[in-house]
Amino acid sequence: MQRLLVLLLFALPLYGQPCDESLWKHVYHKHRLKVLQPCIEVTGTIVDATHGKRKDGQRHEADGDNHGWLAVDDNERNVLISGNISDENGDLVFECICQYPVKQEDAISSCKNFHSKITIPPPGTRVRIRGALVTDLQHKPLHNEIHPVSSIEILK
Repeated sequence: MQRLLVLLLFALPLYGQPCDESLWKHVYHKHRLKVLQPCIEVTGTIVDATHGKRKDGQRHEADGDNHGWLAVDDNERNVLISGNISDENGDLVFECICQYPVKQEDAISSCKNFHSKITIPPPGTRVRIRGALVTDLQHKPLHNEIHPVSSIEILK
C-alpha cells in the first residue's frame, strides 16, 4: 500500500490534477520532443516572447502552436537549460497546441478537428502552467519547454 501511494505521488503533479495525455495525439512531429517529465507544474510570470511585435506577446507558429515565454519563479529555475538562457530570454518556453490556424502543410493533420481551449493570459500575468516538460530536439541550442500545455491557471 505504501509503495502504491509513493507511485501515485510521483504520477501526479503537486496539486493533484493530472495532465491531459490526449493532447499528445495533436502534437506535430512528437518525436522531436524528449519527455523529461510527463506532467509538471511550473509557476512564474508570462513574458512577451515577441519583443513588442504582437499585443498578446505570443509567437504564432506555422504549426498552429503558440510559442510563449514564462519567467519561472527562482525556486523553479532548475527546469531551464543553457538554450533557454542563451536563446529564449532566460525563460521557459510553453506551447499550447493547435492554438492558431495551421499554415504548415505537414502539421495540418495534427490539428484537424481540434482547437485548444486554453486562454493565454497577457504578458505580466502570474500563472501556474501544467503540462509535459520536454527538451525540444529540433532547435539548436536545445531548450526546455512545457509542451503540450494542459492548463494555465492565473495566480493572485
